[in-house]
Amino acid sequence: MDRSMSAEQRENITYLCDEFKKYNYISEEDYGRYEVMRGLRDKVGMGVRAGLTSICNVLGYDESITDRKVPMEGKLIYRGIDVEDIIENSKTEDRYIFEEITWLLLFGSLPTYGQLKLFNKVIAELRQLPSGFSEDMIMKSPSPNIMNKMAAAVLSLYGYDELAEEKSLENVLYQSISLIAVLPTIMVTAYQVKRHIYDKKSMYFHLPKSELSTAQNILRTNRSNKQFTEAEARLLDLCMVLQADHGGGNNSAFTTRVVTSTGSDTYSAISAAIGSLKGPLHGGANIKVIEMLDYMKEKIKDPSDDDEVFEYLCRLMNKQEGDKTGLIYGMGHAIYTKSDPRAVILRKNLSEIAEEKGFGDDFKLLYAVERLAPKVFELKKGGKDICANIDLYTGLVYRTMGIPEELYTPLFAISRLPGWCAHRVEEKMFGNRLIRPAYKYLGVDRKYIPIGERKL
Repeated sequence: MDRSMSAEQRENITYLCDEFKKYNYISEEDYGRYEVMRGLRDKVGMGVRAGLTSICNVLGYDESITDRKVPMEGKLIYRGIDVEDIIENSKTEDRYIFEEITWLLLFGSLPTYGQLKLFNKVIAELRQLPSGFSEDMIMKSPSPNIMNKMAAAVLSLYGYDELAEEKSLENVLYQSISLIAVLPTIMVTAYQVKRHIYDKKSMYFHLPKSELSTAQNILRTNRSNKQFTEAEARLLDLCMVLQADHGGGNNSAFTTRVVTSTGSDTYSAISAAIGSLKGPLHGGANIKVIEMLDYMKEKIKDPSDDDEVFEYLCRLMNKQEGDKTGLIYGMGHAIYTKSDPRAVILRKNLSEIAEEKGFGDDFKLLYAVERLAPKVFELKKGGKDICANIDLYTGLVYRTMGIPEELYTPLFAISRLPGWCAHRVEEKMFGNRLIRPAYKYLGVDRKYIPIGERKL
């Protein structure tokens, strides 16, 4: 579709924008005057409690202290189990665990060996797209943005489901597992079509293998030679586990809950969540980190020189470097203060493979950002606790594997899908109320004027 505007159309749009600005304005002071919890955050920046969940907890402050906020090392809890314990124990058992964590989030407990074997079999059987879907819904309507194509494809699956509106627990769980299984196939197919149509490159389609994990199949189906190393697949599996959920208050999970609360279908709820995650302030942040990293590599001669990196970060915050926004991407979080456990775990597991793949200097730069950015914030903005978040390292994880930037955020969506589905099921079963926050009306009372009497 041609969206280029003629000179006349551009002039008309400019006029319409000017008209909009005449009657639409809300000042920063208005938010304070009416005590609005902007962004559903309280006065100290914490999220306003809007619901209850037993799926996931995110800790950045000591909750045992009620009279003040006491920062602590961050913790991520899946169904009562510290994610650090999950990672450490899985290492000794030498296996892929994304599917196991998917079971944990959906059903509430760790699966037995028999349950996990059954679950993996069900997922393997559901990885294929419906007959004709690739041709009709992806190849005939390609998109330069894979997130948009994924959202559209998920909505399109509604038409292939005879029980799309059936909202029994059994059916919603089946729909959820089906989406968890098939979304990687949608992502890879959409990317291959994008390569062919927009990048003018060859496309190739490989069928997923039933005996492989989700991480293994993603790497296998997206590479022309279908080859990958165990180290790559294990690191991708780890990255996906760390992104599988982040509490009911994260924007995309909350979006899932809001749509679910209306009584809408599974496909609508998950498509909406994908749209939420696409934004650069949410799932798209890892791409901004990689952009920042590339700017740094152009200007910093020695990644091991902390003084040089520190000076660059100061200029970055002063809007003199990078994209000139003054932001240090990958730093700061709404909840975590002293540390983001996901970033800590990922950093520890990334260093070796980054060195092996020739990205040792990239890793050094990002680690320097993690260490030095809090000092820059202290110098420029005062004593707020700030730490690296997971986005600081996920982009480099993908880069070491040769995964194109167009798939960074889609991989986040595939990883977060089990959490979204778990929150949809929980909201459906226990929410039982339409989510509808209030907004303060600031419009000025005016009289209706007949069209013949209106003046510019």
